[in-house]
Amino acid sequence: MDALRKQASKLREQVAKQQQAVIKQFSATGYESSDVMVIDEMEMQLHHQLDKLYKSTREKRDFQKEIVKAAETFTAIGYKHIETGTKLSEDCCKYGVENPNDEVLAKAASIYGDARKHAEKEVEDLNKLFFSQVLEPLRAMVAGSPLEDARHLAQRYSKMRQEAEIQAAEVSRRQARVREAPIPENVAKLHAAETKMHELKANMTILGKEAAAALAAVESQQERLTFQRLVAMVEAEKLYHERVAVILGNIEAEIVSEKQRKEAAPPVATLAVNPPAHTPEKTKYFLAEAIHSFEAESEKELSLSVGDYVVVRKVTQSGWSEGECQGRAGWFPSEYVEKRQRVPTSNGAAEVY
Repeated sequence: MDALRKQASKLREQVAKQQQAVIKQFSATGYESSDVMVIDEMEMQLHHQLDKLYKSTREKRDFQKEIVKAAETFTAIGYKHIETGTKLSEDCCKYGVENPNDEVLAKAASIYGDARKHAEKEVEDLNKLFFSQVLEPLRAMVAGSPLEDARHLAQRYSKMRQEAEIQAAEVSRRQARVREAPIPENVAKLHAAETKMHELKANMTILGKEAAAALAAVESQQERLTFQRLVAMVEAEKLYHERVAVILGNIEAEIVSEKQRKEAAPPVATLAVNPPAHTPEKTKYFLAEAIHSFEAESEKELSLSVGDYVVVRKVTQSGWSEGECQGRAGWFPSEYVEKRQRVPTSNGAAEVY
């Protein structure tokens, strides 16, 4: 009879182990990769919640690390950009100073060199924004204590779950012993094992809820901060490109304008070197009124204000005219004045009426 009891007890233990093995297969935790049996349905739900939170917070932390890595690369490229752009600016300014006779190219080089400094300042500002608004906040969160503390709670829960597995197996063994030999000693040991199991379950529930709440709070903070930093990156880059576009637009406009001004410059020097061989006795001048203001940029040009009357003495095909206004003579753009009345002159003396 005793042999039959022992055989039946071993059979029950084997069945219990097989049942536990099946349960373990469907309840293994992802954050510790341990095979722990599910104590009850509530514990199973808590375990799945923790597993999901542990994985999601890890994925968000890894994504934050990728953003940090990208921002660091952008910053490194930015400083290299500043170094190269500063050197180009210096070379352009140097060429403009050392080649004054090459008026068009030298002037363009000087304009570009001066403006290039402002463009590099924008790159420096962009790097500062990346550092203060992206790198520092994300680095702090990746290595911050809230995430590590929450993960530590989850790991403690996982270890306690493993202890519960061992204790559950101990309870099963004590129950089998009592069935084999229901003596007071075996009954007392069974009660002690069950009491310890009850305490473990209570502690597991408390610790599991704390870990789940901590991980959920960290996950929410990760989502909010990462979204804000992405928006900050977009705004910083947008502002940078808008400002650089304005700088480049001004450079282009100034260079082109300077080239056009040089090409349409008044032919004063040519006239001074090669004066006309024959001057007619009478030349037909005409009176014109300034319809646009013009600011002279050299001694050979004539400044005009709207409403000034000018005695126009010469008009060239290059778009410049020469004339006299209020005792001053010089060149001005032909389209800045409008003809009003002819003035007959003799020997270069103008009569205005």
